[in-house]
Amino acid sequence: MFKYHTLNAISPKGLVKFSNNYEQTDDADDADAFIVRSAKLHDMQFSDKLSCIARAGAGVNNIPLDKCADQGIVVFNTPGANANAVKELVFSGMLLASRDIIGSVDWVLDNKDDADISKDMEKAKKNFAGNELAGKKLGVIGLGAIGQQVANTATHFGMEVLGYDPYISVNAAWNLSRNVKHIANVDDIYRECDFITIHVPLLDSTKGMINKDAVDKMKQGVVVLNYARDLLVDEQAVLDGIRAGKIKHYVTDFPNPTTAGQPGVIATSHLGASTAEAEENCAMMAVDEIMDFLENGNVTHSVNYPDCNMGVCTAKGRLAILHHNNPGLIAKYTTILGDANVNVSDLTNKSRGDYAYSLLDLDSEVSQDVVDKLSAVPDVIRVRVVK
Repeated sequence: MFKYHTLNAISPKGLVKFSNNYEQTDDADDADAFIVRSAKLHDMQFSDKLSCIARAGAGVNNIPLDKCADQGIVVFNTPGANANAVKELVFSGMLLASRDIIGSVDWVLDNKDDADISKDMEKAKKNFAGNELAGKKLGVIGLGAIGQQVANTATHFGMEVLGYDPYISVNAAWNLSRNVKHIANVDDIYRECDFITIHVPLLDSTKGMINKDAVDKMKQGVVVLNYARDLLVDEQAVLDGIRAGKIKHYVTDFPNPTTAGQPGVIATSHLGASTAEAEENCAMMAVDEIMDFLENGNVTHSVNYPDCNMGVCTAKGRLAILHHNNPGLIAKYTTILGDANVNVSDLTNKSRGDYAYSLLDLDSEVSQDVVDKLSAVPDVIRVRVVK
């Protein structure tokens, strides 16, 4: 029996996917797995029993990834599960920036008691006139799960779309519309596009990438949209661009004291993934990841260990070994198993930076003595008997 602990409210449509071999526990120290949304785990002490953490969402800045890796705790996220929800909000942001919908709504509220509102609005509506998206040029920076959906959908709005992603995956490339022009230099987006939307992860290399230099290259009247992470944008540089007339609007899902209420800023309260469907999709994917890991040792969508998959375990035994990415370890594992007269029928080893993950299918079960010997090998972080 496996036990899981939820640190936030998780959609029941996800939790119901757990089989009868799982039960929920309120005791974090007794859990094999955590499911979390936004709860901050950096100051939390993890028990030796905890094997994995699934983040029902994409961002994992609330989870101490290195600390987890050093304790042999695999951390998953759920990329793409909320992509449609974010994509739809991006287009609402573009429409709000193109048409003064907010100003029009406010006018109606201010004049709700006017008996002649139907006549007066015909005079007032010219103050809220805007532009259409069709025929405009959109630059999409980052063509992952969300970026590619934004790019593809924009073509159906009649927009000309430029996409930039030097690390685009094969799957993303296949899913990208042929009408999206994939460019090699992000400066082309800054110089040419009427709308620029950013969909990249927050890394040291991307932090503040929309900076003064980028703003200076942008065309007059550009709209900048940020539904990814606030720190991707140097917000002071963007506000300076608004004041200078270079940027028409900055549309963001991450208001803070710097941007909230500022002229030219359209801010929403982090609504990107706040739909019932997105929460359900994230929860269901998180549960699938946990079950496949605990039952088969397979790692899918990990953010601190390499992905590794050997399918459903049909062998008599399977071991998962989490270790540092150093040479010679596989030979040590097979020597220990061979000395115990345990045959390895299949083996997969994957690495990611300083960490690696090995799955070994065995023709027989292993004793605790063998597990202890494997655990004692230098650079081994954790040994898990999957079966």
